[in-house]
Amino acid sequence: MLRLRSHVCWLASAFAVCNASASHGQPPTVDVSSPDHRIVVHLGVQVKKGQAAGRDGQLVYSVDFKGKQAFEDSAVRLELSGQLPLGQAVHIESSSPGSGVDDYKLLAGKVSAVHDPYNKLTVHAAESADPKREFDIEMRVYNSAVAFRYHVPKQAALSRFQLTQEDTEFRPVTDAQAWALRLPNYQSGYESEYVPGVLSALSNQGGVESHILNGAPMLMHLPGIAWAAVGEAYLEGNAAMYLENPTGNWMGHHLVSRISPQLDVHGQPDGHGPAIDATLPHDSAWRVILLGDAPGALVESNVFTDLNPPSQIADTSWIRPGKASWDWWNGDLGPDGQSAYTTKNMEYYVDFAAESGFPYMMLDAGWSGSDILKMRGNVDVPELVQYAAKKNVKVWIWLYSKYVTAQMQEAFPLYEKWGVAGVKIDFVLRNDQEGIKWYYDVAKLAAEHHLMVDFHGATQPWGIQRTYPNVLNYEAVLGMEQSKAGRRDDPVTRTTFPFTRMLSGPMDYTPGGFNNVTVEDFVARDKSPMVTGTRAQHLALYVVFEEPLAMVSDAPQAYANQPSFQFIKDVPTAWDEIRVLNGLPGEFVTIARRHGHEWYLGSLTNWTARDLRVPLNFLGSGNYEAEIYEDAADADHNPKNVTIRKQSVHSADTLTLHLASGGGCAIRFVPKS
Repeated sequence: MLRLRSHVCWLASAFAVCNASASHGQPPTVDVSSPDHRIVVHLGVQVKKGQAAGRDGQLVYSVDFKGKQAFEDSAVRLELSGQLPLGQAVHIESSSPGSGVDDYKLLAGKVSAVHDPYNKLTVHAAESADPKREFDIEMRVYNSAVAFRYHVPKQAALSRFQLTQEDTEFRPVTDAQAWALRLPNYQSGYESEYVPGVLSALSNQGGVESHILNGAPMLMHLPGIAWAAVGEAYLEGNAAMYLENPTGNWMGHHLVSRISPQLDVHGQPDGHGPAIDATLPHDSAWRVILLGDAPGALVESNVFTDLNPPSQIADTSWIRPGKASWDWWNGDLGPDGQSAYTTKNMEYYVDFAAESGFPYMMLDAGWSGSDILKMRGNVDVPELVQYAAKKNVKVWIWLYSKYVTAQMQEAFPLYEKWGVAGVKIDFVLRNDQEGIKWYYDVAKLAAEHHLMVDFHGATQPWGIQRTYPNVLNYEAVLGMEQSKAGRRDDPVTRTTFPFTRMLSGPMDYTPGGFNNVTVEDFVARDKSPMVTGTRAQHLALYVVFEEPLAMVSDAPQAYANQPSFQFIKDVPTAWDEIRVLNGLPGEFVTIARRHGHEWYLGSLTNWTARDLRVPLNFLGSGNYEAEIYEDAADADHNPKNVTIRKQSVHSADTLTLHLASGGGCAIRFVPKS
């Protein structure tokens, strides 16, 4: 809601919009708050000291959380080709408040039904001096987040929208602790660690041309004030945002947006054209600031899907989340323990899926070459699909993104004819304006041919799964595949991802490693890989991580005669409700998710063994039987060992979870009749 800050008010769009009285010669501001009043955003014009008297200055916003300032005056500004920056010399000409509620269903996500109220404010800014350009800031304030975007209307002063850079600032009031995803360039697969450190440590001390890029969203802790994260939502028609500390010195601790530039035919920044070239009117992507008392509150927010358009697919009956057997991670191992990329061997994975109750089998790279309309002859995809159909299993196929770009108009109808369920498209490695358009083109065309999509080697999600629910999953995470090559996949990264990467949407981490070993015994290898972390931790990943399409990555024989495999068979991949019960990034996390009347709980720790007391007040009324898969007493040294037990519980109970070093706990709560 709007909050009165002075005696000066005017009417706009039949609503009372109130200005703060000017102080120190500064023009007044307008405010909007969240429905629960915990978040307040102020928008105003900042006139530099010594600047000539007048009403024009830099348009800025600031954010309060629970009565404390969290983000101080931060500029909103657009650099347009051949022109002075838009936003640095403007005044607020008018503002229009309002409110709304996002009510919609999600086929796959954190929850199945979303109800998110918000208050909004549209500020119309204009230049007094020639060329008298104008634009709007559309602001929404939810109980969990602030979101805003630029709207540039048709106007005589602009023939097109040609953005060379967007200079949106995010200025936390303190040198916040941050978890930064450092990226090497604009062609990244977003597969790296989130490195903790204060924001000033990210300062661009190599000079403004070095452009140290960080992926969004970025998690921050402002001690004594809030947990926050900066990200983006709804990218159609735009390019992705990176974050940079541009200060160039050790004292600076603010961030500015850095828009992915257009890439040339070789995938390199072309250095010539604008980052975004569009007709007017044009809307930017939404800039998002999540806010909460604890990091888990950010995980529970649905703001990234809130800000995307409703589903464009009328009939979604063919879209089904679920688990899949998978040949690639374990090295295409057959029942004899030998590697073989053949139709017969892939039938072995289909059989395993059918026996386990999984709806899918994922056929990875190797069945085709550069012509994705033809098969190499080693695996007959239509034959495999027909074999799988007899066992109520459907087949996904792997594709290389560049070949998809060249042939998807012919390939997708062919795959529909074959009966393929979905496509896993890899090595996208771009998120410039043309790259983002590609995501939407693929999602739309795939939907027309009843194909689900799993994007790999991709940028982080931005809520597209609401608009195109056939997009079930994204990679953009340092996943378990890293265990095939080195030590980068470990319990520290697994306890970090829920509070960082997972904030923006689903992630295809590909869990299910059952060859659990200690750090001392670990050896990276391509066939039958090892994994660190206890088996109970790897079970818990199926609850902690949001993965509508979840791989069961190990070879079928790895799960044979293993009682703990029952949890993987039981756990769903679509959810109705989420509760983050505790956690700190890189330390530990416990998440409970509801599917129908059943609840599932997953808890992880880093290399520190710990005991966690977990109240069960998320459960409904009545008694439940808890099926508990926990670290055995010797799991520190024998990480494959899991203790399985059952216990009667109800919502007034508190469980104590003992997590071994690198350990975890997975629980299924079944209502008693």
